[in-house]
Amino acid sequence: MKRSISIQTLQRLPIYLNFLKELSQNKRMNISAKCIADNLRLGEIQVRKDLAAVSSGGKPKVGYVTEDLIKDIEINLGHNNLHDAVLVGAGKLGKALLSYDGFKGYGLNIVAAFDVCGDVLGSNDSGKQILAIDKMKDLCERMKVRIGIITVPADSAQKVCDMLVESGILAIWNFAPTHLSAPENILIKSENMASSLALLSMHLIKNIDSKKGEMDNEE
Repeated sequence: MKRSISIQTLQRLPIYLNFLKELSQNKRMNISAKCIADNLRLGEIQVRKDLAAVSSGGKPKVGYVTEDLIKDIEINLGHNNLHDAVLVGAGKLGKALLSYDGFKGYGLNIVAAFDVCGDVLGSNDSGKQILAIDKMKDLCERMKVRIGIITVPADSAQKVCDMLVESGILAIWNFAPTHLSAPENILIKSENMASSLALLSMHLIKNIDSKKGEMDNEE
């Protein structure tokens, strides 16, 4: 019986996976939850719980076989199952995502992009097709595509979201800086770049103020 994995654990699994892959390149055969926690600056108890949710291979005083743990995490992240996706909005960001081959390593295959601008239609540098948006519903239904990626301006995003839902899309990866509404059975994951930049800015301000205070005290 497959174990239930929380959303929080799923969000941490890629962090563990990247760390473990770096270790495997250095020929490290075994790894412990404590070592992972120490290197990633996470709580050891949390790491133990996360790993126990995806793997039964941990042994006392030995830990996990690195390669086996990598495989267990990849299975739970769905990396072994390639899911087709469509992208809407073939601007600079859209084209960059469309050309990125690394998504396949994470189980995502962007089969085509769609746009309303006739100037961008055709094949892009990656060889993938950019099609008129009125062809999206037919392609999604014919290929049974269930993932949609939105890279359009904020004022167009909700309309695109509605079109994706009508096309049978069940999961949406949103890069537009706006909140989207969809039926309850549709999963929307929005990338909030403004929020990430705000955190970086706050970190810089705190560090700069701290160093300035230290210099003032020295004087």
